[in-house]
Amino acid sequence: MNKRHLLLGLVIGVTFIGGILTGVIFTNNNEKQDRPNTQILEDAPKSAIKPNSKELPKLKKASSKVLIGYVQDFRDPNMVDYSKLTHVIFSFVHPTKDGGILFNGDPALKNLRAVVKNAKKHDTKVMLAIGGWYHIKGGESYNYFKPAISDPKSRAKLVKELTNIAVRENLDGIDIDFEHPRSTEDAQNLSAFAKELSAQLHPKKKELSIAVYSKIHAVTLTEVAFIQYDPSMFKTVDHVNIMAYDGQYDGSYNAANLSPYPYTEKIVNYWTNLFETQKLSKEKLVLGVPSYATPEDPKIKQVSFAAIINNNPANAGKDTVQMNGTTYHYNGGVTMIKKTRLALDHGFGGMMMWEVGLDAQGSHSLTGTIFTELKASGKEPVKYYTAKGY
Repeated sequence: MNKRHLLLGLVIGVTFIGGILTGVIFTNNNEKQDRPNTQILEDAPKSAIKPNSKELPKLKKASSKVLIGYVQDFRDPNMVDYSKLTHVIFSFVHPTKDGGILFNGDPALKNLRAVVKNAKKHDTKVMLAIGGWYHIKGGESYNYFKPAISDPKSRAKLVKELTNIAVRENLDGIDIDFEHPRSTEDAQNLSAFAKELSAQLHPKKKELSIAVYSKIHAVTLTEVAFIQYDPSMFKTVDHVNIMAYDGQYDGSYNAANLSPYPYTEKIVNYWTNLFETQKLSKEKLVLGVPSYATPEDPKIKQVSFAAIINNNPANAGKDTVQMNGTTYHYNGGVTMIKKTRLALDHGFGGMMMWEVGLDAQGSHSLTGTIFTELKASGKEPVKYYTAKGY
């Protein structure tokens, strides 16, 4: 062994012994220190006692139904009874063929903002309806709505416009009122529009509802085939507001067919069967009722339920009244109670009214009558302010 090998051996030996001494010193010092809590938990002896595991208590959601009221854009926002409504749907914003939207002037936008302000005081949601029967530029909205949702570019623009206004105006959602899809193509385009709008609104915790035709002919009480819907569309919306009224226009004009109870029964049965067959939640279904009266003489204008009560409060519970030289047909308080029970018995999610601006004030209010019946049934409207989203 030469000197170089001897020197290398000494270096290795010193390094080995130094490492052992360092480890001993570190271990002795470390044992004097408190160990972290996680180490104590890991080293702690296991208890011989095994506690029983307990499940967290399940909170039962309050039984609740919606009570939705449409209000037209020219109404005084202060006349709405927000305290009893879960939703107010402001009607209407009008579609343009290229996917834009139009308000009925600055007064309409001003009223919308007033409705939002008033509704928030009562935790009532405010939604904006697009469409309706008539268009701001004249004629049916169908002629503007159809091209807007038929082309992918204009449809995407309309979705963006509605989403932006819902965010900007602090709305709780959008209501689609396309009257009405008259072909398979229409149904598919409406479904695509609803799905695209849902994809934008729900992540923002905003709701989407859709108004639908009753699908039942008021005279024959059979299904109307020329109005078509894609059932898959209903998976993407929160509420399906059934317009179970205006049956007076089916066949020859007959005011008595506005919305009689047998007609409503057929409508409820139709939508119940459809949703059960499609395995859709019937809680989405909302039964619509009218708050206006139709005259037997078509040359005379319709009147509000408020006008009937102002003329004679004794007519509050009836369904016909003699006024202005003609007979008017409407739904009084007794019929409203029966219809509310009908909807509840079929598992519907609540009631809707067109429109609250036509309702009477005070003790004869139809809004109040429906609210009281929902409450008496144990389904009092509870205002869950945040949309659950889908």
